[in-house]
Amino acid sequence: MSVVKKGNENLPWIEKYRPENLDEVYGQSNVVTTVRRFMQEGRLPHMLFYGPPGTGKTSTVIALAKEIYGPKYYKNMILELNASDDRGIDVVRNQIKDFASTRQIFSKQQQFKLIILDEADAMTNAAQNALRRVIEKYTKNTRFCILANYAHKLTPALLSRCTRFRFQPLPQSAIATRLETVLIKEHLSLTDRAKTAILKISNGDMRKALNVLQACSSIASFHEDQSNGDQVTSSKEITEDMIYDCVGAPKPAHLEYCLNSILNDDRITSFYTIEKLKRESGLALLDLINGIVEILDDHELSESTRSSILIKLSEIEYAMSKGGNDKIQTSAMIGVIKSSF
Repeated sequence: MSVVKKGNENLPWIEKYRPENLDEVYGQSNVVTTVRRFMQEGRLPHMLFYGPPGTGKTSTVIALAKEIYGPKYYKNMILELNASDDRGIDVVRNQIKDFASTRQIFSKQQQFKLIILDEADAMTNAAQNALRRVIEKYTKNTRFCILANYAHKLTPALLSRCTRFRFQPLPQSAIATRLETVLIKEHLSLTDRAKTAILKISNGDMRKALNVLQACSSIASFHEDQSNGDQVTSSKEITEDMIYDCVGAPKPAHLEYCLNSILNDDRITSFYTIEKLKRESGLALLDLINGIVEILDDHELSESTRSSILIKLSEIEYAMSKGGNDKIQTSAMIGVIKSSF
């Protein structure tokens, strides 16, 4: 269990509860086991961590660096750059090359330094080609860890010089375990429905789950102050409604209400029912479509019917992305679902 250091109270929770060692990295056991074996055998390669956002790529490499160097040498032995900002060839030629070409003479336990390039898939091709040469030249005293959301955006020459580690979307059990730790430390409680909602909304993204939880904590604190004045309770409760209101997603009851109206009412009544709900709850049509698709996944439909619905709804999404009229596309969504049942 991670320990929250003094002075970290005002940090975003994604930084406040970032893993301090590899044992605290949840949901990526295969990656952690392999990386730790490389570290213990003293043959750490250049690494590429790639996968969806919020799956622990940055947390894993920082936890690894802390285990390798310890608190005394950690900050001196790593260079961390966000390649989406520092993405040009000058950064490779100056910052990276200068750091890679020097050694720390007082660090005896490890001979190599570590360069962490976050969001490297945003680097220009020229910068990636220059980086390839730097990696080759300074392998003796420097290791590179390249982090990317999409490996196919990196040049083949750069990919061939790294050992690849694929980060999968985190399982709900891993996110739930981390949330339990945070809830205890922040004196919060989640209702069962709220827990289900936050795990569903996060969709395998630990960063999103913690950000939503922190935002809901502020809402819960406000409600507590409004109802209790200066009285402080031992634990603040977060409800399902708080979570859906926080992220602006349609609540399950709203989605069921819309779908029932489409299936049971005439087209005009369904249209005005959905328009009223969108207006009063501040919902977007695309959110309603995505939510209804998830509900339809639980319905027994033939493969041809399911495919037809998804294809036609995707066309509506495409029309919306190109600036299509919201009311026209709402009518189109009603027609697609009605004609399919």
